[in-house]
Amino acid sequence: MDKKIALTAFAALAQHTRLDVFRLLIKAGPEGMAAGDIADALDVRQNTMSANLSVLQQAGLLRREREGRSIRYIADFTGIRGLLAFLLEDCCGGRPETCQPLIEELACACP
Repeated sequence: MDKKIALTAFAALAQHTRLDVFRLLIKAGPEGMAAGDIADALDVRQNTMSANLSVLQQAGLLRREREGRSIRYIADFTGIRGLLAFLLEDCCGGRPETCQPLIEELACACP
């Protein structure tokens, strides 16, 4: 991941509703949640939620799948891993073994 993409992701997360959405979808796991359910869970108007979901998707942190007339949003674990890898790229002054416990703690078997 390059710096420009990382900055886009950080900018997307630098707003309280989007951060709440991101954390909610991480918690929801690979099943994700329908857009309306996200709005209801966070008590946010659906048009406002739609704009926030779009920002997170464009930042590579979410993906969406159409289910009939509704859209399901799912945390994009590939994008999240890329962002974490960017943060840890130069970890520990070139001694990656020092950071290994942190990397192992952050790693999950998520899709």
